Amino acid sequence: MGKLKTLLASALVSLAFGGTAIAQEEEAAAPPLNEFPREETLIINNPEPPAINPDMFNMWVAGNGAAWSNGLHQLVLDTLWFIDPDAGLDGALYNQLAKDVWQYNEDFTEMTVQLREGILWSDGEEFTADDVVFTVETQMETPGMVWSAPFSQYVESVEAVDDYTVHFKLKEPNSRFHSIFSVRWNGAWIMPEHIFSEVEDVTAFDFNPPVGLGPYTLHSYDPNGYWYIWEKREDWDKTALAEWGEPGPKYVIYRSIPSTDSRLIDMVNGDLDMIHDLTPEGMFSLIKQSEISRGWFPGFPYAHPDPTLPMVIFNHQNEKFQDKRVRWALALMLDARAISMASYRGAATLSAIAIPPTGTHPRDYHAPLQDWLIDYELDTGSRTIKPYDPTIGLQVADMVRPQFGEEVPTDEEAIRTAFGYGWWKQDVEAATELLEAAGFTKQGNQWMMPNGEPFAFTLNTFQEGVINRMGTMIAQQWSQQGIQVTAEADPEIYRSTLPLGQYEAATAWSIETWGGDPDLSFFLDSWHSDYVAEPGERQPHRNWQRWKNPKLDEIIEEVRKTEFTDPRNLELGHEFVKLMVEEMPVIPVMSFNVFSAYDTRYWTGFPTAEENPYANIVTNWANSKYILTQLKPTKQQ
Repeated sequence: MGKLKTLLASALVSLAFGGTAIAQEEEAAAPPLNEFPREETLIINNPEPPAINPDMFNMWVAGNGAAWSNGLHQLVLDTLWFIDPDAGLDGALYNQLAKDVWQYNEDFTEMTVQLREGILWSDGEEFTADDVVFTVETQMETPGMVWSAPFSQYVESVEAVDDYTVHFKLKEPNSRFHSIFSVRWNGAWIMPEHIFSEVEDVTAFDFNPPVGLGPYTLHSYDPNGYWYIWEKREDWDKTALAEWGEPGPKYVIYRSIPSTDSRLIDMVNGDLDMIHDLTPEGMFSLIKQSEISRGWFPGFPYAHPDPTLPMVIFNHQNEKFQDKRVRWALALMLDARAISMASYRGAATLSAIAIPPTGTHPRDYHAPLQDWLIDYELDTGSRTIKPYDPTIGLQVADMVRPQFGEEVPTDEEAIRTAFGYGWWKQDVEAATELLEAAGFTKQGNQWMMPNGEPFAFTLNTFQEGVINRMGTMIAQQWSQQGIQVTAEADPEIYRSTLPLGQYEAATAWSIETWGGDPDLSFFLDSWHSDYVAEPGERQPHRNWQRWKNPKLDEIIEEVRKTEFTDPRNLELGHEFVKLMVEEMPVIPVMSFNVFSAYDTRYWTGFPTAEENPYANIVTNWANSKYILTQLKPTKQQ
């Protein structure tokens, strides 16, 4: 295995941009595509920038400068379970290195795992329970590793009962301990004990070349971190992935291509099979230029709804937003149709409820709750209204149909799946009544708070992209209704602004779900009031709104003692949704739609929304390895 220097330049890209600097960047970025049989090679866009430390493959060390999405965690690393945010090949939950699902004792203080037998590391060593025990104990003993903190927090002891059985004793009841080993985007990867046990300092070890449990090994990589090439193992059938079939490609190339325009050009030219993300305009252009390229949906809006929920987040430690009548008034001032057009050019999947409209959630949440939403009544202080409009998605589809024609679905169920089931009506009169009931007054076109000061605040948003567009439009709509709102592009929004509570309101997300399962524990446990930080202190991950509610705590506490696969979790999820509607602590807006694209020139079998939604097509997720088992070459040279 060697580091290959870049050999090819893209003349087309140079011409397209007409700049020497751009051409040199692309020359440095291009892998040696002509050295690999195209009919055996899958070329994937890695959305990350070039790795800071390309030689590092030790993914267990935090802040090591290595790439996360270069194929290593998709093709080489492995762990006990995977949960796909979509339907899955045979259900969304995969028993991977584990032979079956987790086994807890009655009070969730112990967990037993039965492992698959006959699984080999890529160097021929057998995978056993000792590898799992070593992984946990090493990270507990070594602060600064990625999973040191959760293992130290939850694990009392771990032992190998035999070669294929692992037993955990936990420090306290935890019905979701298995989720640490359950990959959604990534998870606690198992370390090869026979490699790391010989290393003096595991945090300084670069693990190059990596030894893995997945079906591929490292072939070569760019010393500048722009590309990584992986080759299928001859003994791929000795990996856990073999249960779902042989991966189609012999070679898989992950390319970091910072320019979205260059991604589009490379796909049109046949030098890229899967694109992680384009701008909405880039996707529209790709569809026009290439008849063999497509997105998640067969037509408009094309994009895949990720299991994250962009929203308006209010800081509940700010007195401006502590009255739910104010929060509801702000929601009813918004026109979701205009937000969809401004952010995604209409290609948004709207959600009025606090659940992303992705994966199995429309089946479990959005569709079943439609009647409840339609009948939901809101007291404005002057009258009772029904604020929900189930036709909003249909209206957006009608708005884009003149431009995109037959690309826009006409079937109502298909429209709801693609554009959303509905949203709140823009009702300025009701918003006025709510604010007046809360003690606000209007002077001219300016709302005044009960203390006599103007109702004004800053809305922190992303620096660019669809969330920036969304935030800008929302701020504009509120300003038009008499609230002085300034949208501020914030480069530190997730790094410090939200965690430290240094904001009044923001457009971001604090809800991320499994997507393929109705259980909400992925984000919900961190919303318990016990974790809410004091003003100015760093907030534990996800409850950026710092919202407390006794009913919310009751739901979370019951989830904690309910087994992951218990149908009761869906009932608790419905209770959560209804509480969120009633209190409106955040204003859900839409899914984070990702304009992932794939080309069918050399490979077929990709997941599709309409025929086979078995996997999330976003290329940086580790779940994407299941796609490779479904790919078949078209035999085109």
